Amino acid sequence: MVSSGLSYIHVSTQMSNRKGKPENFGNQPSKELSDQLSFRVTKEMKEEVKSKDDPPEFCRRAIQEALDKDKKAP
Repeated sequence: MVSSGLSYIHVSTQMSNRKGKPENFGNQPSKELSDQLSFRVTKEMKEEVKSKDDPPEFCRRAIQEALDKDKKAP
């Protein structure tokens, strides 16, 4: 079997600790982190994201920045 060099990364926006408070996750207080998003990335991307202090928050910020940029584009 030939490897494509892609890895699978799962970005969970669901709180793993049900006793946790949404405000502890750096999100807007009015936004509950209830949905999940999964997509494929290269092995190098996965390793770099996993090396961050808070990988899920890093991914959420990156995605939100890209969405905001797209909204501003003509």
